[in-house]
Amino acid sequence: MIARRGVLAAGAVLAAGGARAQPARPVRLLVPFIPGSAPDVIARQLAERISPLLGQPVVVENRGGAGGNIGFEAAARSPNDGSTLLLGTNSLVINPALTRRPLGFDAFRDFVPVNLAFAMPHLLIVPPGGPDSTAALIADLRARPDQNYASGGNGSGAHLAAELFKARAGVQATHVPFRGAPDIVNNVMSGQVQLGFPTLSTATELVRAGRLKALAVTSAARNHALPDVPPLADAVPGFDLTSWFAVMAPAGTPPAVVSRVDAAVREALADAAWRARVTADGSTAVGLGPDLFAPFLREEAVKWGEAVRISGATVD
Repeated sequence: MIARRGVLAAGAVLAAGGARAQPARPVRLLVPFIPGSAPDVIARQLAERISPLLGQPVVVENRGGAGGNIGFEAAARSPNDGSTLLLGTNSLVINPALTRRPLGFDAFRDFVPVNLAFAMPHLLIVPPGGPDSTAALIADLRARPDQNYASGGNGSGAHLAAELFKARAGVQATHVPFRGAPDIVNNVMSGQVQLGFPTLSTATELVRAGRLKALAVTSAARNHALPDVPPLADAVPGFDLTSWFAVMAPAGTPPAVVSRVDAAVREALADAAWRARVTADGSTAVGLGPDLFAPFLREEAVKWGEAVRISGATVD
């Protein structure tokens, strides 16, 4: 599992003179998803914490749309002088497997891995009056295959999780893509669609308030944020998908800059109080630095590519 591979470097300190090697202007942290989504929330928490460690303002800039592709392409085309960072997600390696048409970025050619900071499962949600268990939902979908599910866009983790669920459970449901995870919870909550798989943090408070019903988490084990919600694998054996959130930089970014940003993220994660506050919504601190993040990224491309193949998911 991702969390067991994490390396939280307690007491990591920025290299002496690091601020002088960084550009004087603020650092942009591009987020390829809309405000309020799990990547956006994590990016803003990270930006606030690492800004003083880097000695520079870190400003979040949202470039949502096309399942993350718009933001990924914007980051790939950004200056590699340390003025731009990317909040990368598993969509970076999912999206190329979903389409045969060329994309405006390559996960391995166009980006430098800096630090894989957090991981988070998705959450199977239904409206408050929906089925009470995953088994009941499966039975309902088999009886009424004309129901809809929401995603955060073609190729998003929520899209792929739902398609893999359909394939593994032997059910049908029509895909209704939106711009991001907040749209999933809003449309499931209102009953406009019957289910969805947002990242856990997007729905946690609404579940606790009784405005959404959570049936399962997509990780192999229960999650600390909603400990009463069982893993989806209890009803669909072998199901295990977890999204991740990482700091990356455009290819060619100086190694000294990469090292300093990695050190800042590690120092943030080593702050137990801050880490506990950030992970209260269901995320898990990981902290893979560049040396371990790079091979992990290649493994993830294989894993998610196989998930795409099994699910049969495609984008136009």
